[in-house]
Amino acid sequence: MAERGQRVITYAEAIREAFVQSMERDERIIIIGEGVPDPNAIFGTTRGLQKRFGAERVLDMPLAENGMTGICIGAALGGLRPVLIHQRIDFALLSMDQIVNNAAKWRYMFNDQGSVPLVIRMLIGRGWGQGPQHAQSLHALFAHIPGLKVVMPATPSDAKGMMIAAIEDDDPVLFIEHRWLHGIRDHVPEQYGSVSLDRAVTLRQSKMVSEMCVTIAAFSHTVVDAVMAADILEQCGVAVTIIDMRSARPIDLEPVLASVKETGHLVVLDTGWASCGVSAEVVARSVERGFSMLKKAPVRITPPDHPIPTSHYLTTDCYPGAKAIVSAVFDLIDPRKTIDNINIVRDFLSDGPKDVPYKTFTGPF
Repeated sequence: MAERGQRVITYAEAIREAFVQSMERDERIIIIGEGVPDPNAIFGTTRGLQKRFGAERVLDMPLAENGMTGICIGAALGGLRPVLIHQRIDFALLSMDQIVNNAAKWRYMFNDQGSVPLVIRMLIGRGWGQGPQHAQSLHALFAHIPGLKVVMPATPSDAKGMMIAAIEDDDPVLFIEHRWLHGIRDHVPEQYGSVSLDRAVTLRQSKMVSEMCVTIAAFSHTVVDAVMAADILEQCGVAVTIIDMRSARPIDLEPVLASVKETGHLVVLDTGWASCGVSAEVVARSVERGFSMLKKAPVRITPPDHPIPTSHYLTTDCYPGAKAIVSAVFDLIDPRKTIDNINIVRDFLSDGPKDVPYKTFTGPF
């Protein structure tokens, strides 16, 4: 988290500020994507950029994802530093060939004689009945590919710093944002500065001394769920350490192992499915390297392996939240010791609506 005393802005404002400061410093940067110059400006993240930097540097694009990705790869090879924006990660499926077989492999195929400095910004998350083709969290698909960096900042300060770092990087970076994060506010430094793309961070470490303790490793918006759950767990005497993983590729396991050494229990949260997902990768690596530290088998909390529903009535069973995390932690640590707390939490903790984070929440259009 950023140092206190800095001004407070939203996640969306932090993204926009990263664009402004980067484009002011480097005229090679261009931003292109569906809806970039629109009035709603992708949750406000691109608002005013075309007026400020001109239509040659801030461009709309046609519905031709594969072709436009190829154009951006060519632009990167030609000396520009493009930022290609997909308002939904689902649209990037149409450009998988260009991303996987060209951008990711270029440096390797040409023996380090060339690189593709390309940022592909993708939005994930749920809301407004978008359903199985517009609300998926497909980061694990891209995290499987050598040559790609896949980052998922959860805080406004990380959103700004990691976007700057992604633009500065000489290789392709997939920058993935959960749309529910855009309204979150936090302290963000005003100055230009980058945040590492390959380091997890200990977001919260309990000062409580307790024999009941747990490590929660979380990706993207599940960090918010983890914080909500930790507030309740600590009232029930459970010491919680939260690791914000920040990156799906590479995965930085060191903070996780350091914490598990102290707690002996691991819960991994992800916005994507469990099967073959990044939560499975964290669990596998943790068991491979830290088996002797674990008191019990790690637990994963993810949406069920099922297409994302359109009906908001079905989202209750699709998206686990703080309540599911609290119950899972109690079950993991020792249900016999915490049975009274379980009843209290189940009676009073409510996750709220599962299809929108708050009533006034609106989409990008």
